[in-house]
Amino acid sequence: MIDLHTHSLFSDGELIPAEHLRRVQILGYKAIAITDHADSSNIDFIIPRILKAAADLNPYSPTRLIAGIELTHVPPQLATALVEKARELGAQVIIGHGETVVEPVIPGSNRAYIEAGVDILAHPGLISTEEVELAAEKGTTLELSGRKGHCMTNGHVAGLARRHGAKMAVNADAHGPADFLSADAAKTVALGAGLSEEEYLLIRKNMAAIVKNAA
Repeated sequence: MIDLHTHSLFSDGELIPAEHLRRVQILGYKAIAITDHADSSNIDFIIPRILKAAADLNPYSPTRLIAGIELTHVPPQLATALVEKARELGAQVIIGHGETVVEPVIPGSNRAYIEAGVDILAHPGLISTEEVELAAEKGTTLELSGRKGHCMTNGHVAGLARRHGAKMAVNADAHGPADFLSADAAKTVALGAGLSEEEYLLIRKNMAAIVKNAA
């Protein structure tokens, strides 16, 4: 089990990284990314702290902690500069907060994050065909979300991703212990979005590849 989109108390989550990691250890996770919400005001605060936690905890953990970031509600014009800044700071997974239907995300954010080269576009809502084609071209992974509200458009996202060859991931967007997905629950998110078991296996392979490439 891998999850590439979760939050600690460094943004709006409930747990410090050590407990966050321990909670998923007992669920049998192979890897977990902490991707706290950031803009230009706190990106240089969050990433070094998650990197420090990962350096301290990973030698003693069967579950790998990955240091990530979720760029959230930033003006689309700032997306490229912030992605570059996140990489300079050492972020191993960069997520763009997509145009979910349950939050007032600035229109154009989906395209801006894809063009900026994020690794994952989270809960992209009613993403357009053209944006999915661009994600497929650039190798951006589109998220199927296990989180309430965000999950309402999973079927739309999965259908377009399948049609146009875009990569997908299933993530919890967990903010606390009750949000972490079991392996069965993650599979249900994919199947509930209309995908087959074979397609879910491809999702798992894509997520494992992201973990492998997270240097």
